[in-house]
Amino acid sequence: MLKLSSAQACEVYNCNSTMTLKKILILMTLVAVVSDYLLHPFYPQFFEARFGVTDPKYVGYYFAAICFMVMIAFPFWAYISKKMAELNILVYTQCIAGILALYCYWTTSYINFWIISLIMVIFKGSYLLVYPYILKIITKKEHTGTIGLLSVVVHLGGILGAVIGGLTVDLVDASYIFLVMAAGDFMQMGISMYVLRSKKYDTNKIIETQSTLDAKDKIIPQGFILKIGLVTMVLYFSDFLIRPFFSLYWESLSDYDGKLISGCIYAIPGFVALIALWINTKHIPKYKNKSILSALFLGMIGLILQGLPVETIVILGRIIYGWAIFQGVVRFDVLLFEFSSPNSYAIDYSKVHFFQNLGVLLASFSVGILVDHHGLQIPFRVALAGFLITLGMYYFIFHRTTSRTRVKDLAKT
Repeated sequence: MLKLSSAQACEVYNCNSTMTLKKILILMTLVAVVSDYLLHPFYPQFFEARFGVTDPKYVGYYFAAICFMVMIAFPFWAYISKKMAELNILVYTQCIAGILALYCYWTTSYINFWIISLIMVIFKGSYLLVYPYILKIITKKEHTGTIGLLSVVVHLGGILGAVIGGLTVDLVDASYIFLVMAAGDFMQMGISMYVLRSKKYDTNKIIETQSTLDAKDKIIPQGFILKIGLVTMVLYFSDFLIRPFFSLYWESLSDYDGKLISGCIYAIPGFVALIALWINTKHIPKYKNKSILSALFLGMIGLILQGLPVETIVILGRIIYGWAIFQGVVRFDVLLFEFSSPNSYAIDYSKVHFFQNLGVLLASFSVGILVDHHGLQIPFRVALAGFLITLGMYYFIFHRTTSRTRVKDLAKT
């Protein structure tokens, strides 16, 4: 029978402990995303039922305000995380967010709701710290699979949140969603406290791999955070531009125009992401740059097909686009964390996240105007142009630089 030395046994124990902690944090991310997405599809019903506000412009303004608050909140919490451990931050912020969610349930003042709910978003936004924290406690070899898994968790969390929110609206009342939201916040607080107090987990452990230690030897584009931020800003703008009016677009061209059917067609990219994650675990491409280029090309094909008003072609385009956007977003995140270092993960990710949310904000403001003036197909055309710009920016900023580096490395050997 094979016996392990004490050092080997300790290493195995630490590995298992890290894997368990990773699973707990992923579960906490799922809870956070579900809690975050509960009311997203139902703000019009909530505003009308609670405050008698029916003007859709005010709903749009509120969404833009939420997006802006997240943009400024996450960099703030990332800065705080340099001085205070991430899970310690979450204990306090999620507790405050839960209390504010309860206030949102009770208040009948429209102005008070705006003020308190936006403050609540600032504290809720601290859960984004979990993403870079997970990547700090694992090796860089695990990054691609973990980032893909977290991306799927976001997809599933959004779908599950919408389902729970819909059931709450149908069976009870839209305002009760804030009670469910508060429960989710308190659950995150409880999980954070459990992990911190348990002796099973070393929450201060940071994995320093050889690739991290040799990061200074890599040829990294100057100002890479700004460059990744700008490239992904255009990508996120293009992606979110086709979302708000897709259901209406489908219902305008299909005989199967029920809400359930249009919702299922809308959710196709989320289901494709699950398949893509499974395939990624079996095969990780050697050169990530090529997979980004192919993802952007496939994304453009998917957008072209979705813009053709034929049901089967739209579905095919939706499948291709779902594969492409999942691979593209995952690879860009892998690229970011490949150039960054564990101690800077939260700060660097928060900066890039700011630009991505700026893209979402610009898409939210412009899509209504575009559709109003040019019809339901225009988002696909503008998004296609956005993907083309993203492709060009990525090629000239990153691909050529890293390709030259690879040629030089081969020449040395």
